[in-house]
Amino acid sequence: MSTYVYGIIDGSRSSLPEDMGGVGDPQLPVRILKEGGLAAVVSDAPEGLRPKRKDLLAHQNVLAEAGAGGCVLPMRFGSVAPDDETVTSVLAERAEHYRERLRALDGKVEYNVKATHDEEAVLHRVMAENPELRSLTEANRQAGGGSYEEKLRLGEMVVAAVKAREAEDAAEVQQGLETSAAAVSAGPDSSGWIANVSFLVERDAAEAFLASVEQVRKSHPHLELRVNGPLPPYSFVEPGPAEPAGSTAGAESSGE
Repeated sequence: MSTYVYGIIDGSRSSLPEDMGGVGDPQLPVRILKEGGLAAVVSDAPEGLRPKRKDLLAHQNVLAEAGAGGCVLPMRFGSVAPDDETVTSVLAERAEHYRERLRALDGKVEYNVKATHDEEAVLHRVMAENPELRSLTEANRQAGGGSYEEKLRLGEMVVAAVKAREAEDAAEVQQGLETSAAAVSAGPDSSGWIANVSFLVERDAAEAFLASVEQVRKSHPHLELRVNGPLPPYSFVEPGPAEPAGSTAGAESSGE
């Protein structure tokens, strides 16, 4: 049977709560696989696993319990290896990497920040910053709206100005927050977001990091920021001992 991997811990931490259940219906027993000075928190992998709320919460609960006694390197929901032997062999092969990550991530959490534009607010901003746009808009207004070609030109100029503002704002969001973080990891490009960045933050510095988020909000009122955290430091672990299974890869939240 294939093996579901929740995370990696120091091998000296060999205990979890008795009868702890993980993903699956019914919940499958969680166990520990040791290899050298490392250990993987695993269970059997249920068939047909999908990112339903019940299983996502079970995954998060196992990580919370595993992290209660020290650092845990979290695997994303849906990380499945062919069998236990594959997991232990990867632990052995990547031992140096995992030990370094356990040291580096101890006492730290992840905050993911996504940014998007408030469409009306950003249009006001680009118009205020661009005299040529204001002039062309006023000329079209006085001409009763302007010709088709003039409207098209104005529209293209506005789109270009907003695109340029997107790139500048994405850089400014990261620059405004990275000084409060121990490390930064850019997330995959996603439609609808101008920035998708994860920050590794000392637990004791979380309040200062969130204060920096509020400063960015105040200085960029045309932006909408969504902050998710504190999270286990998913973005700062790779490579892991298992490939995410199909459509469940990287899922962090979902409903039934």
